[in-house]
Amino acid sequence: MIFTADFDPIIFSIGPIAVRWYSLMYIVALLIAIGLGNYRAKKPESIWTKDNVGDAAFYMFIGAVLGGRIGYAVFYGWEQVLQNPLFILGWNGQTIEWSGMSFHGGLLGTLVAALLVRKKIEKSFWQITDFFAPLLPLGLFFGRIGNFINGELWGKYTDQTWGVLFEQAPTVGNLIYRHPSQLYEAITEGLLLFIVLWWYTNKARPRCAASGLFLAGYGIARFVVEFFREPDAHLGYRLGTEWLTTGMILCVPMIVVGLGLMLFAYRNKGLK
Repeated sequence: MIFTADFDPIIFSIGPIAVRWYSLMYIVALLIAIGLGNYRAKKPESIWTKDNVGDAAFYMFIGAVLGGRIGYAVFYGWEQVLQNPLFILGWNGQTIEWSGMSFHGGLLGTLVAALLVRKKIEKSFWQITDFFAPLLPLGLFFGRIGNFINGELWGKYTDQTWGVLFEQAPTVGNLIYRHPSQLYEAITEGLLLFIVLWWYTNKARPRCAASGLFLAGYGIARFVVEFFREPDAHLGYRLGTEWLTTGMILCVPMIVVGLGLMLFAYRNKGLK
């Protein structure tokens, strides 16, 4: 119990606009994803071009950012939205800070973007989602690192030697150490899921199988980590005092749909 997460989450500010490390993490993830996408697009059997990758990545990045922010406001901050509708845009009354993002909202945003861009790049919806499925975990990895730098989404109390003291967490004055659940998520739903999907998609797979594996893989990883993560104070647990969080509830349909898509894919291998 020797580490304190004491970082300045803001790189610099210009008037009411605050540029955060959290935002930089997503930009880094986008650039790496485009680089890896271009690498795969160069393969002889690929149906993708560099322009396809760039166009789709741009649309999906915008979709992820907008969806993530709107999803956070709807899933986790609806009461704040009712009091201040501009909360959706990140306005807290003094500055614009998009420090609250929801993965599930971001996922919905990327799916909408895939639907919108498919005609422009002449690819089917499943071709787009399968191509980007192994790249999305990179955004999760860097995003969770950003959460750790922000000192937010901390874990439950722990007496393990890797416990972290989060300055913004309650009871900090009593030196309560917590699970660094942001790093757990960065490793499981980010790095580990990326490795699994990158390996899985190195060979031709049935259409929409990679998309299904991403949904199921993320859902399982997030569901498990939720046991170590403390839920938002204004939401708490949905069942009992130590069981069922909002994150778990949102992950269940992802797991079911993901496994269903994989089953469907292997039973319908002619899907385009």
